[in-house]
Amino acid sequence: MNASLFRPIVYIAALCGLYLSTAMLIPAMVDLYYGRSDWRIFATCAFMVGGISLMAALATRGTPPTFTKKLGFVLVNVLWAVFSVVGAIPLMFSGPGLTFAQALFESISGITTTGSTVIVGLDQMPQGLLIWRSLLCWLGGIGIVALGLFVLPFLRVGGMSFFKMESSDTNDKPFARLATFTRAFIAIYVGITAAAAISYDFAGMSHFDAINHAMTTVATAGYSTHDASFGFFQSNTLLWVSTLFMTISCLPFSILIVFVVRGRLDSLRDPQIGVFLGYLLTIAVSVAIYHHLRNGTPMGEALAHSFFNFTSLISTAGFTSLDYTLWGPYATMAALFATFLGGCSGSTAGGIKAYRFVIIFSVISTGLKRLIYPNAVYSVRYGRQTVDQETVRVVFLFFSAYILLWVLGSIGMTLFGYDIETAMSAVVTCLSNVGPGIGPIIGPVGNFSTMNEPALYLLSLMMLLGRLEVLSVLVLLMPIFWRS
Repeated sequence: MNASLFRPIVYIAALCGLYLSTAMLIPAMVDLYYGRSDWRIFATCAFMVGGISLMAALATRGTPPTFTKKLGFVLVNVLWAVFSVVGAIPLMFSGPGLTFAQALFESISGITTTGSTVIVGLDQMPQGLLIWRSLLCWLGGIGIVALGLFVLPFLRVGGMSFFKMESSDTNDKPFARLATFTRAFIAIYVGITAAAAISYDFAGMSHFDAINHAMTTVATAGYSTHDASFGFFQSNTLLWVSTLFMTISCLPFSILIVFVVRGRLDSLRDPQIGVFLGYLLTIAVSVAIYHHLRNGTPMGEALAHSFFNFTSLISTAGFTSLDYTLWGPYATMAALFATFLGGCSGSTAGGIKAYRFVIIFSVISTGLKRLIYPNAVYSVRYGRQTVDQETVRVVFLFFSAYILLWVLGSIGMTLFGYDIETAMSAVVTCLSNVGPGIGPIIGPVGNFSTMNEPALYLLSLMMLLGRLEVLSVLVLLMPIFWRS
């Protein structure tokens, strides 16, 4: 690596290691409060990671470099790798006795807000371990929104290519100063988390469960404190509360800030919001009707479970309330299809994302019109905005790379001994950062605990690829990238 890149990258990674080591003190205090001996593990890991990070930061501090695309690409990958390894350290030495591959998978799943788990017996796990998993998700959600709003658009590999496309007004950014915008984003993120925790508490969860589920709901991560996820609570009220907050968390945070802080209703006219809500309502209602007619389930109950589970899939939250694949073939196919979709750009959701579908459909529509009127001039539109050719190219490049990785990853999983259903489902749920797959092993009531280590490493890579918008990782494999 070029020396001019090495020092600032190590310095920034060390600072992030310091922040994460400080966060380890929270589960240590929680375990101490509940009388669990695991507090020593988190405290030891905190001081160990903190000490190493502090030494690295002091050794590499200096004048901040100019932020370039090359620095941005390398920094994004290094930070997520550091977060993943540091997050795995206490998981290896705490209650479940995970191997390194399992701990790394669990940590990456939390940091990327995927929500797939290798831990069995969550109901009996120490509270510190449970809060650490939720913290990884919550902190990962902050990083993901920051990545989507500030970094990836600059690198032109993800998010909206121009900040103006995150807003309904092309000439008016939500705030003139980035610092103001950042403070507003964090305030809203914390505010939504607090509102979700209070709502869960009033709807019947314990205080501890409410805090954990609020953090993982807002991060659209799906980690629960119970093996049965929301099925443990047996409450339709909780399902609707969670559905509401999962939906809110799928909306662009820049638009939420404009709406909440400035009260601008027109900010909600972003085309991707309509597309996201459109396919969410269509799938959830159609599956509820199918479940009602095919299995005789009361319509109210069918709607509650359908909206909850399919909002969870589309938002990439990954919570479950029951095994919806038992409802029939249409429900299973809808679940697989929903795994690809995702929420809006600039949110904590994963998947392909609604704004890309807007651009893809606009390209298709424009192409069909040109077949009819070859000499007419048509432009690709995103709402009222004209989309430049560079953005169109990146969208189709992402989509092509996404499908190719899904195919190659599925082939890899079959080489590790898994059936086609499990292989294809596992790869797409990790690539989309969703959580549960389909089939008896990793379905809505299963988990990844029986996966062999090669499969866990492959799926961990897929989670990172999906969270970093694929292209920002693949670009590092190009020899031309490393040339001066």
